[in-house]
Amino acid sequence: MFSTTLGTPMVAGDVTARFQRLLRAADLPRMRFHDLRHGAASLLLSQGVHPRVVMQMLGHSTIALTMNTYSHVIPQLEREAADLMEVALGRPLGSVA
Repeated sequence: MFSTTLGTPMVAGDVTARFQRLLRAADLPRMRFHDLRHGAASLLLSQGVHPRVVMQMLGHSTIALTMNTYSHVIPQLEREAADLMEVALGRPLGSVA
């Protein structure tokens, strides 16, 4: 929810127009305002924030919905988990057992 300088709600089209102007001014590619939400969730998961926290921040009803939507982040998380397990087992990263 965004408000005008008078405190009244902004019209959705005005938010979109302002967002597109900001993107152009920053020489960034065109994107939907909603893409910011997707990007934030992907970043949070890739930084190790627990999926339940991300689920709650996004207002999803289940972790399954969150993880299915952001499954592209999972391979990176699996690699990091495997690396952490190697360290926990006292093996240098990438060593063969």
